[in-house]
Amino acid sequence: MNQLRVVAVGHVDHGKSTLIGRLLHETGNLPDGKVAELRTIAERRGVPFEWSFVLDAMQSERDQAVTIDTTRIWMRTPEREVVLIDAPGHKEFLRNMVTGASDADAALLLVDAHEGVSEQTRRHALLLELIGVPRAVVVINKMDRAGYDVHRYTAIRAEMEALLERAGVAATAYVPTNAREGENVVAAGSPRMAFYEGPSVLEALVALPQRARGASEALRIAVQGIVRHDLQRIILGRIESGELATGREILISPAGRSARVASLEVWPPREKVTARAGESIGFTLDGPYFVDRGDVISDARHAPTLATSFRARLLWLGTGTLGAGGSYRMRFGTRTAAVEVASVERVIDIESLGKGDGDGIARTNDIAEVVFTSAQTLPLDVVGDHPGLARFILLDGLDIVAGGTILAVLNTGSAGDLVPVRHLLDARVRARRNGHLGAVVWFTGLPGAGKSTIAMEVERRLFEGGCHAYVLDGDNVRSGLNNDLGFSPEDRHENIRRVGELAALFADSGTIAIASFISPYRADRATARRAAGSRFHEIYIKADAATCEARDPKGHYAKARSGALPSFTGITGDYEEPQNAELVVDTSVLSVEDAVDTVLAYIDERVLAPVRPGGSLLARTPLEADSP
Repeated sequence: MNQLRVVAVGHVDHGKSTLIGRLLHETGNLPDGKVAELRTIAERRGVPFEWSFVLDAMQSERDQAVTIDTTRIWMRTPEREVVLIDAPGHKEFLRNMVTGASDADAALLLVDAHEGVSEQTRRHALLLELIGVPRAVVVINKMDRAGYDVHRYTAIRAEMEALLERAGVAATAYVPTNAREGENVVAAGSPRMAFYEGPSVLEALVALPQRARGASEALRIAVQGIVRHDLQRIILGRIESGELATGREILISPAGRSARVASLEVWPPREKVTARAGESIGFTLDGPYFVDRGDVISDARHAPTLATSFRARLLWLGTGTLGAGGSYRMRFGTRTAAVEVASVERVIDIESLGKGDGDGIARTNDIAEVVFTSAQTLPLDVVGDHPGLARFILLDGLDIVAGGTILAVLNTGSAGDLVPVRHLLDARVRARRNGHLGAVVWFTGLPGAGKSTIAMEVERRLFEGGCHAYVLDGDNVRSGLNNDLGFSPEDRHENIRRVGELAALFADSGTIAIASFISPYRADRATARRAAGSRFHEIYIKADAATCEARDPKGHYAKARSGALPSFTGITGDYEEPQNAELVVDTSVLSVEDAVDTVLAYIDERVLAPVRPGGSLLARTPLEADSP
């Protein structure tokens, strides 16, 4: 039978469980005597009977009339089988909603006609898009509390239409209901809502198209495990999309090995030559290929992208904050990989669904777009192409701290042809030997702000303190490594990309790389941050254009004014100030000496202290060469 999986979401107490209980009762999907039994139990406990008691199986849920965990129940109709998923609406239980709704085809999104569209309604609309639920039936419930007012219905419908359009979810119907009394639940045409001429909730559900999982889609199987039977190695997995057939050529990712399907294995044993999306299947290959849990099976022409960096949208469920440098485990498909947060690019404002005023940090129940990196090459799908394997959960230890989807792969290149070679020395060993962590200390600011002057003095003081440090300066790098680049926007982007990768290698070796570059564009600095990950420290050497031009140490401002230097940052070229720099050093008010001390104090705290607490660099010890 054609099966449809529908998750019911909405703010707490807007009537989700009541609606589902009523649907089950009126479609004959409850055991005989179940409602009578629940009425008797409610009477014995001294509480009013609620239709939500049909689903609220946990004792604590009945006591509080709040759904805590997701509940799945099968509802058969003459047209199709519907799997109803009652997801928690209370803010504290969003984790269960994300995991419970992760495989839904569509949603029932409920709004209380009296209370209207709440913050939690907005959050749930975003979550549907986030976990890849493409369409919804909107139920404007408790119309009795709004006096069955057509104007109230029209106003909420207009607000929800605008919300879902921004969230990227298609609504197929807006049904006004009184679920407690069953109005417009199974049959449309409630006389108290004569203004409405659309389908009932049940009719709208039955009419929903099932998410495409047909054989025409590219093949995707997440390998669940390998079992041995006699001399055979049988690969086990669920076909997420496409179809698998004997004789078909497949690709094993991330290894990139091609093979051919020798047989399909099912129980009880019988001949089978084709398996389609949604089936769990065993199969053998035409040779002794190494396949492991977490690998992805695809056809060669539509393989997942191999990469180590990607952008994702997630709901942060952790009790702490999510920021750059955080290390977690990510589970997608059947693979679990160690990942690190390179940056939190934006936190979404729940009211406007636009970018919030965040500081690059996500807090509990925030929805954010985040860039992750991984030391291993991962086979990645994006949610727009293959939603099944693009969904993930994020783990901190054993705790689920986020759920989300992969939006974009960032570093494709030739990753599939490269095998990362791991050093035999890790960062902790190098740090113990050097007495400090490796780091990228990235100075950005207008020409003449004092970047190079401060960088060279910081390098000298670090050297005196026994640290491994080296300055990468714009002029020096452009005379060698990047002497093939000009100053067009494209060449500026490539200049910073190369320097960011180089500085990250310095940091990986245990060196404190001090990168002194104008780096006028935020996106380029974000690229450099992604390369170094948690080792990256952005320091904004701040001075206004007038102050910098008054100094003009290299005469560049004068040349720019005369037209001799086109696209000069600060005159004819734009500079995008950092929004979330780790440190701001204002050289329009600080002396060079004070600015250097400020930077060294930061390095003491963030780079030295974790390895050698108390090892201050602030006491100056001049080099012998500086003495007369």
